[in-house]
Amino acid sequence: MEEIQSQSDNYRSSSSSASSPASRVPSSNFFYLRKPGSLRQPISFEDSPDWGDTDIDVRVDEGGDSINVATTPASPSLSKLNSMSLPSPPLPEGAAVARKIAGASVVWKDLTVTIKGKRKYSDKVVKSSTGYALPGTMTVIMGPPKSGKSTLLRAIAGRLHHSAKMYGEVFVNGAKIQMPYGSYGFVERETTLIGSLTVREFLYYSALLQLPGFFCRKKSVVEDAIIAMSLSDYANKLIGGHCYMKGLPSGERRRVSIARELVMRPHILFIDEPLYHLDSVSALLMMVTLKKLASMGCTLIFTICQSSTEVFGLFDRICLLSNGNTLFFGETLACLQHFSNAGFPCPIMQSPSDHFLRAINTDFDRIIAMCKNWQDDNGDFSSVNMDTAVAIRTLEATYKSSADAATVETMILRLTEKEGPLLKSKGKAGSATRIAVLTWRSLLIMSREWKYYWLRLILSMLLALCIGTVFSGLGHSLSSVVTRVAAIFIFVSFTALLSIAGVPALMKEIKICASEESNQHSGVLVFLFGQLLSSIPFLFLISISSSLVFYFLLGLRDEFSLLMYFTLNFFMCLLVNEGLVLAVVSLWRDLFWSVLTLVSIQVIMMLSAGYFRIRNELPGPVWTYPISYVTFHTYSIQARRLTHGLLENEYLGTTFAVGQVRTISGFQAIRSAYEISPDSNSKWGNLLAVSCLPWDLPIGLALLPFDL
Repeated sequence: MEEIQSQSDNYRSSSSSASSPASRVPSSNFFYLRKPGSLRQPISFEDSPDWGDTDIDVRVDEGGDSINVATTPASPSLSKLNSMSLPSPPLPEGAAVARKIAGASVVWKDLTVTIKGKRKYSDKVVKSSTGYALPGTMTVIMGPPKSGKSTLLRAIAGRLHHSAKMYGEVFVNGAKIQMPYGSYGFVERETTLIGSLTVREFLYYSALLQLPGFFCRKKSVVEDAIIAMSLSDYANKLIGGHCYMKGLPSGERRRVSIARELVMRPHILFIDEPLYHLDSVSALLMMVTLKKLASMGCTLIFTICQSSTEVFGLFDRICLLSNGNTLFFGETLACLQHFSNAGFPCPIMQSPSDHFLRAINTDFDRIIAMCKNWQDDNGDFSSVNMDTAVAIRTLEATYKSSADAATVETMILRLTEKEGPLLKSKGKAGSATRIAVLTWRSLLIMSREWKYYWLRLILSMLLALCIGTVFSGLGHSLSSVVTRVAAIFIFVSFTALLSIAGVPALMKEIKICASEESNQHSGVLVFLFGQLLSSIPFLFLISISSSLVFYFLLGLRDEFSLLMYFTLNFFMCLLVNEGLVLAVVSLWRDLFWSVLTLVSIQVIMMLSAGYFRIRNELPGPVWTYPISYVTFHTYSIQARRLTHGLLENEYLGTTFAVGQVRTISGFQAIRSAYEISPDSNSKWGNLLAVSCLPWDLPIGLALLPFDL
């Protein structure tokens, strides 16, 4: 205790010298104090109170549902502000007003989260945290990096990872229940948006995925979300830009990700780091927008690492964490007084959030060690002389014995003693509707994203042109059979290999699918079906254009029905490979491993397609029954069916002269080298078998993790 007292006295002396009246200078306006629930008015440092002369009384109003902070300010201007005598700025004429949202109270009591280690749940990320959030307010969870902010937020929202275990209770409107679908929204720190869509299109497709009902109702919901997040000026702009046009700034992108959750009109909104990667102007605009959203009635709970003074002044309540320990919970003004009572008053020229993190961030100890022997123009580094471990213990002990902790306990008892209205689950869009929406959205994305299929179309045309010119002028003699079969095999195999070029663009879609899946907006199977259906028009265009170039350059049989079968067979080959790419990428969700797996499978398909050796001559233990039966063996069979179908289409019904008097059929010419059927209708059976594979394998691979 003597060490704690000496550290506190040392820091108090350095802080008081910085905050003495003689050292105050006029400065820019900051938002220090306000009446709870009202917008802040700028208060200069000349009007800021001296914490030593300010009495703070935290109490619960009789018959109310919030905690008010009664202050005795040191200047008349503060009294005028807190009495709400200052007028609010009027709304401009014609301004759109967003609809009110029915919020919900959230209480977490003795919440502890442990992470599963090598043997058992050992690491406590959050330790006995207690707090609450009320409708129409912003509750912020603040702390240094790796202090448990995001874990606590996920624990309250019921979205912890399966490796984490939670102890304690979470109440919503006084009832201990799991928050149903549609009653809350959760915005991740890293959100993926679709750059080829406009803001309005992106939100509209999100509404179609989330909400049941009519299209006109969803349009009105989208417009409400745009108004609520102040995105009207960007509604018709592409999120990622186009050609030489820049996309949306980071602040607007962040607001779009929040607006996506608002289309459900949630009662509670959880946001993980809303100011992530934002500059000071974008951060202030974001918080003003969230403050406006809270004034509509929504309950906002979010995490934040650090903020400016203006942003800090917009918070209603703060939960301060360090190493999983709750150092304070209550009104923002009471937090300043709490630090002052513990012996760490905030210097007058320092942002409150900077001061809080300076006191509780253990990383500053390394700075102290580095600066221990340094000196600047004013002497030694007295302002960084505080031991953070001592400060954390002091703040935690002071809070547990303070009136703030008792007031929070009283408030929690009042919020949990009687159950309020239960939150009801909102209806979901049907699976068929989601597949249709994802198909149409993917079609729009693919048509605008040139790296998706337009690049593959150009590459396929160039490949067909190269192969066709290399193997042109073969003639129709018996000696040309082997060369023509080789040309067909190379064309089909290499064009199918080009499907890997679409993996980088598909990875973006996978990230969007993962984000929508975490919020129950979509699912893996729905995404796979929608993506495969949307690829059909582009694959058909690639197959027609490439087949026409290759078919006539190679000099294949000049019959329309044979040309159509060749094109259809080639289209099914591309569709099979597209289903394979979708399944592999959705499993790995990693660019390197997806490409490596796809190249390996393609090589195995080429080796076992029947061109190098027929099926009956392949070694049985390795190739007939490989370990990965579903992936390799099934696809090898279908690769042979594709090859045999093309050969049957070209050579059945033809004859070749052997010498001057003898002729042999096309079947006799290739049956010894390639295992084909003499039946002219067998090629349609091969095509039918191949057409089933694109729909079966993605489902099997998508469900493989659940089977394991």
